[in-house]
Amino acid sequence: MLGILSVVGVIVVIILILIAISGFIRYIPNNRVGVIEKLVSGRGSVKSGFIALHGEAGFQPNVLRGGWHLLTPFQYRIHSVPLVTIPQGKIGYVFARDGLPLDSTQALASNIKANDFQDVATFLANGGQKGPQRLILREGTYAINLAQFVVITEDTIYYLPLDRGEDAVFKRMAELIRERGGFQPVVIKGADDLVGIATVHDGPSLPQGEIIAPTVGDDAHEIATYHNNFQDPERFLLAGGMRGRQLQVLVEGTYYINRLFATVEMIPKTTVEVGNVGVVVSYTGDVGKDLSGEEYKHGEMVTQGSRGVWNTPLLPGKYAFNTYAGKVIMVPTTNIILKWNRGETGAHRLDENLSEISLITKDAFEPSLPLSVVVHIDYRQAPLVIQRFGDVKRLVEQTLDPMVAAYFKNIGQTRTLIQLIQDRSVIQSLAGEQMREKFAHYNLELEEVLIGTPTSSQGDQKIEQILTQLRARQIAEEQIETYNRQEKAAIKERELREAESRARQQQSLTESEISITVQSNQGKAEYQRSLQQAAQIRALAEAEAEKAARIGIGEAIAIEEKVRAYGGPQFQVTQQVMNRFAEAIEHAGVDVVPRMVVGGGNGNGSSGGNLMEGLLAMLLSERMGTPLNGTSNGAGPEVEALRKQIRDGLLASRAQEATPAAPAIPATVPTTPLEVKG
Repeated sequence: MLGILSVVGVIVVIILILIAISGFIRYIPNNRVGVIEKLVSGRGSVKSGFIALHGEAGFQPNVLRGGWHLLTPFQYRIHSVPLVTIPQGKIGYVFARDGLPLDSTQALASNIKANDFQDVATFLANGGQKGPQRLILREGTYAINLAQFVVITEDTIYYLPLDRGEDAVFKRMAELIRERGGFQPVVIKGADDLVGIATVHDGPSLPQGEIIAPTVGDDAHEIATYHNNFQDPERFLLAGGMRGRQLQVLVEGTYYINRLFATVEMIPKTTVEVGNVGVVVSYTGDVGKDLSGEEYKHGEMVTQGSRGVWNTPLLPGKYAFNTYAGKVIMVPTTNIILKWNRGETGAHRLDENLSEISLITKDAFEPSLPLSVVVHIDYRQAPLVIQRFGDVKRLVEQTLDPMVAAYFKNIGQTRTLIQLIQDRSVIQSLAGEQMREKFAHYNLELEEVLIGTPTSSQGDQKIEQILTQLRARQIAEEQIETYNRQEKAAIKERELREAESRARQQQSLTESEISITVQSNQGKAEYQRSLQQAAQIRALAEAEAEKAARIGIGEAIAIEEKVRAYGGPQFQVTQQVMNRFAEAIEHAGVDVVPRMVVGGGNGNGSSGGNLMEGLLAMLLSERMGTPLNGTSNGAGPEVEALRKQIRDGLLASRAQEATPAAPAIPATVPTTPLEVKG
């Protein structure tokens, strides 16, 4: 019994060994697939291709999934291969070993109908092509026949080895994809301010003379041709896309692009800063109509999208502009300061190669004139400027520099060095007016011309000497002005000090001023009183003088009348003498009548007599009309006139005072002689 069991066990083991060797039963894990290779077939081997589509011997199109599988013994060989896994955010590339050959214009195999790599039979039946495929694999796990397809991922090359040389081929392919960053999608972040420029490596070539492939298939409403930014190569080619650098650019987003089909280059966005406009010079597009006009022959001004200079500039902002299809020339719209001064440049650095202008003055000096010119470009005129000159710097160096230099050379020849310095303001104003039209001819607006101080060349001291003299002259003038101002300041300071002192002693000053005013008023009053007293005294003096004159004249008249009444002046004198003599006798106590009378003669017949006898004799002689001293008794005409005036006045007064019954006063004083009483 034991022997029988042993024999049975041996038979079973042998059967199992035979089954295993024959491959009748095969197990495929769930994470792998089985690639079937048919070893024996009544239909023979594959006559064309690589995959046996009709039961021939060779690799079969279908694969075995996970599980137990029963196969005809010794007819099939099963190759267990892993499932193809594409990680999230990664891309897998497919290489077909069997299929139709590629066309001469193709770089990659077409997948218009044959787009399912998990069904080899369908792939080949629908015209699938051998070689690298246009269609890529996105994230996921795929049960792919690795005898037909080779799948290249970032980490693994999935394939069934058939030949030792294939490994090197697939590794080179993987390395090429890695260099192009093809295992990751194209990611453009908004913060990077980048745009993607696509270069297609498949499809028909560009026509002769073209450098940029036109934009095609960008309309999302056209489902058949919308390639969704080069992510669907078949639709791109169906829309008429061509190989080469594309006009269409990629903006912010994520794009799953086959890098064997198209590579992407990142370039910065075109930024037009505030204070500038961007003039577009397009290298591609249709030949548009020239908008410059018949009289403007400096190139073609075209509408946007055409080849040439676009008539509409780009305003400040950021643009996804393909710089391979054209260029954007920045034109400043703010004021441009151009400095003709070596070593100095304006903010726009358009004057880096400008230097001072060499002049020859009227008096044969050769100064160098630094100057600055302020220019403005209207943004609407910017395309015309670029059309004519290409860029603003070329305009400055090739046109403005020689034009400005020639103008000021002509100005320098008409003025001496001193005039050139002193007439700077006039020259600036004149230059601004005359050059404005010239600048307008080049579509520029001249704002202002600023002239610096002429300088001499190195080693030349003549100009410096003249400038030194002018500076000395100006310093002298300024010193005079300074002294005048200092004088005025001193006066003001003195006034200030006086005001401060006056303010400090305002009370005393006020009292003094009041006292002065009072004294002044008193003085004026005294003065007026003095004037009144003087006038009064003068009037009184005049009245007294007149009175005295009249009294004197009156007395004189009276005396004269008395004298005349007494017999003349001699008698009057005699009378006065007698009166004085009588007074003397009275005061002396002398007897008038002598107590004794002595008689005698003087020897000549007359007696000596006494004093009384002498006086009597004198009176008698005067009485008899004999002058005492022999002089005349007459008066002058003036006295007579005054005498008459006074006499007439006295008579008139007496007539007014006399009563009617009173007798009239005689016109003349009686002339009866006074009687001398003994």
